[in-house]
Order: sequence, then C-alpha cells, then structure tokens
Amino acid sequence: MSTPPLDGLRVIDLATVLAGPNCARYLADFGADVVKVERPDSGDSLRNLAWRDPRDGTGLWWKMVNRNKRTIALDLKHPDDLAVFRRLADEADVLVEDFRPGTLERLGIGPDALHATNPRLVITRVTGFGQTGPYAGRPGFATIAESMSGLASISGEPDGQPLLPPIALTDELTGLVAAFATMVALHSKVGQVVDVSLLESMFHFMSPLVSLYALTGEQQQRLGAGLPYTVPRGTYRCADGKWVGLSASADSVAARLLQLLGVADDPRFTTFTDRMAHRTELEAVMADFCAQRTRDEVLAAFSEVDAAIGPVLDMAEIATDPHYAARDAIVEVEGTPMQGLIAKLSATPGALRWQGRPLDADGDEIREKGWNR
Repeated sequence: MSTPPLDGLRVIDLATVLAGPNCARYLADFGADVVKVERPDSGDSLRNLAWRDPRDGTGLWWKMVNRNKRTIALDLKHPDDLAVFRRLADEADVLVEDFRPGTLERLGIGPDALHATNPRLVITRVTGFGQTGPYAGRPGFATIAESMSGLASISGEPDGQPLLPPIALTDELTGLVAAFATMVALHSKVGQVVDVSLLESMFHFMSPLVSLYALTGEQQQRLGAGLPYTVPRGTYRCADGKWVGLSASADSVAARLLQLLGVADDPRFTTFTDRMAHRTELEAVMADFCAQRTRDEVLAAFSEVDAAIGPVLDMAEIATDPHYAARDAIVEVEGTPMQGLIAKLSATPGALRWQGRPLDADGDEIREKGWNR
C-alpha cells in the first residue's frame, strides 16, 4: 500500500460543527494525523445534530465529518489542559479553528503566542465574516452567508420568495476552500494565518454577477431552475411522474437538441440570443416533449443524439446507481455508509480508516505521547 500524500502532517482540529471540521477532515482523508480537540463537558455539538445512527445513537454527521481523526477532550481554561494543548501546538503543522475573532487571543493562544514557540505553524481561521471588517464580530452561519452573498436573491421562482439551499451548502463549500488555502500556505513553507470566511467562500461562487452589475447595472433575476444565458435549462417532468435535468449550454448541443425537438428550423431558436428572447416558447416545447414520454424514453432519445441530460435521482436511486458504485462514491466506514474520498489520486490515494470516534477516545494516549503514536 502506498504512503498517503499527507502522511506525517500534524493537524489540530479546534473547530466545531461543520466548515472548520470539514477542512480538517479533507486533510485527514489524505493521511494527515488530525487530533480533534473538544470541550470535556459536551464535545462538539455536531455529535448530537440532526439524524442519528439507529444502531448506536451516534450522530451521522459526526461519523462522517470527523472520520480519520483522533479525539481528545481539553478545557482550554484549565492550566493543565491548556499546557497539553500548547505541547501539541508546538509540534503541529496546522491548527484549524472557528471561534469568533479574538477568542484565541483571550485564551492566550492567539497567533502571536503560538508563533512565538512554533513559527512554522499554519493557523487556519474559519469564521462567518473573516477576521477584519465591520461584520467580523457577528455570529456567522451558512444561512447568513447564503442570504448575504447574493445566492438567495437569485434562487427561487420569479414571483416567489428568495430561497435557501436545503443542505448546509456554504459550510461544505467553505471546508473545501479552507483545505485548499491551508495547503497553499503549507506549500509556501511560511508560518502564517489563513483567514477564510463563509461569506466570501460563497460569494466567490457567484460567477461574474458582481462584474455584470458593476459594468452594466444588470442583475440576474430569479428563474426557478433556469439560467438567463442557457435555454432550455432546468428540470422537466416526464409522463411517468419522474423528472430529468438538462442544459443546452453549448451551441453544438443546442443544435442536436433542437433537431430532436423538431424545431431546428424555427428562427426563434437559432442562436443563444434568439433562444433567450423566446425562453417561454422553447421551455414549453421542452416541457411538452418530456410530458409525452416516460423518463427512460426521454433519456434514450437524448442519448441517441448525444445531448446532455440526467435523471433527477433521490438517495434511494443513488444507493443502487451503477456509476456511483463503480466509482466507490459510497463506501462503508466501520459499517456506516458514507461518501467516499472526494478525489482519486492514482499514485498516492487517500484512505478512510475509521468513523468519528467517541469523546476523548484517544485522550490518554495523546496526553502521554503527544504526536508520537
């Protein structure tokens, strides 16, 4: 078996709930030795959030987000526990934390104090709004970032309310951003602070909408499942009540799609501009095509002309989908099904070794040996 790419990297996960712990999880999945530090009384609240494993009562989110990590319970306000933390920090490569700005400093373990004894430490700080700016001290959650980043304003039906995603989208996204930024900082070989915010992580995924407004005054409007620059695009109900999702975002694909729909010669749909100007008419043609056929028939018709389409799958369908299975997208970790590795490396792959562990499961070993296992 090959050595994981991040083997030997020492990471302290001092974060809670989702975005920060997800950052540390990605590092752990590829071999980093991640020590999860929790409060002795209750631990990370993610342990008890939402759905539980019916077999043992453990939170399903906890099992996934904190997989591959060792756990220790420390009260950072207690001198003995703080000393244990400082010993770990002095030999760590990365610290991930998500307290409000100033909290680490009040505990006496801010960046200046930690860099004084470990100048090469990368300190990744994940907050709602960042370490600076007028909103820095505010509590921040994914919902707030989704509301303030522009995402909610363009999500939903044209005459409906702004909608929020039905998953913790910003937390998941920010975990990836923080992991990427952490690796960039490590590559620089300079100890430093990495400042990652939920708001800016989500804002960066708003495409060129900020440029569009600044240069033209135009703002993207809510279009349900549609996009202003691609028609048809959305989800469509088939005759058997099942749904498909499709997009004609390239001219070559659009040409094949229009031929399939029988409107290739209609001048209203010749170019992107034409199709945008006649969005309602073309969407009606597309919806009618699907409504007259079962989902399998629609998928087969699109496959014949090599046009992009996909079935709208729920978790029950995903669980038996052959492509998900072939890609090991769902794996069992100590008997619990969950998402597999987020990326596949041909020479130095990651590995899923264990699911999220009990509170202080590795505390005695860490207190005695530190990083030396």
